[in-house]
Amino acid sequence: MLDSLTDIGDVAHAIQLALAPVFLLTGIGALLNVMAGRLARIIDRGRQLSEHPISSDLQADESLMVELRSLERRRHLTSFAITASTLSALLVCLVVATLFLEALIRVELRWLVGSLFTGSAGALVVGLTYFLREVHLAMRTVRIPASVKRQRRSG
Repeated sequence: MLDSLTDIGDVAHAIQLALAPVFLLTGIGALLNVMAGRLARIIDRGRQLSEHPISSDLQADESLMVELRSLERRRHLTSFAITASTLSALLVCLVVATLFLEALIRVELRWLVGSLFTGSAGALVVGLTYFLREVHLAMRTVRIPASVKRQRRSG
């Protein structure tokens, strides 16, 4: 009878320990949603630009190519950010699973939990770094002319 109470206590403790990583997983999920939204907008803009017929205006064609190259670079950065953030989420899932496994088989796995969590944090840092780079690239390449800003304010 005492062993069964101890088992329930161990599982309850594992659930308590797993709660913090689950909140982290929720945050990573929200970040992935934002990143996927940006990627969708980048792809939509790239498709919109690539459907334009080639004109006889060389300057317009050159600016179109510059924007397409920028969108391609942003697409790669966002894709890397999503990959790294997804890896981070997978490692958090493994942390939760390892915490339960540790409670169920009563084997000391703290070193594995620590390693997985550290890997998850590292992957999240990489993902956020790529995402920040993409945002900076977008801010640098997309300029709204002052005349358009004035027209919107007055209208």
